[in-house]
Amino acid sequence: MKLFVKNIHKDVNELELESIFAVHGEILSTKIIYDRADWSSKGFGFIEFEKKADALKAIEAMNGKELRGKPLEVKEAVEKKSRFDKL
Repeated sequence: MKLFVKNIHKDVNELELESIFAVHGEILSTKIIYDRADWSSKGFGFIEFEKKADALKAIEAMNGKELRGKPLEVKEAVEKKSRFDKL
C-alpha cells in the first residue's frame, strides 16, 4: 500500500523519512518529489509499505506528527489518472 506524505520539511531526505516510517513495518520504496529546475524539495512524497496493515498503522501514528517543526499530512495515495484515460 502506498502512502502520500505532505508538508515535508525541505531539508528532510528520503533516508530520514524512511527511517521515521520504518518503525511501523517493512517499506518497499520511499520517494520525495523534487523540482526539476533547482532540485529543491516540493514538500511531498510517497512511501510504499509491503503490508496494508502496516501502512494503516503508519497513517494513524504519523498523520499530524511534527517532523522538524512541520506537521506531516499522511494518507493513502490515490493513483493519478493519465490525461489519456479520458480519450
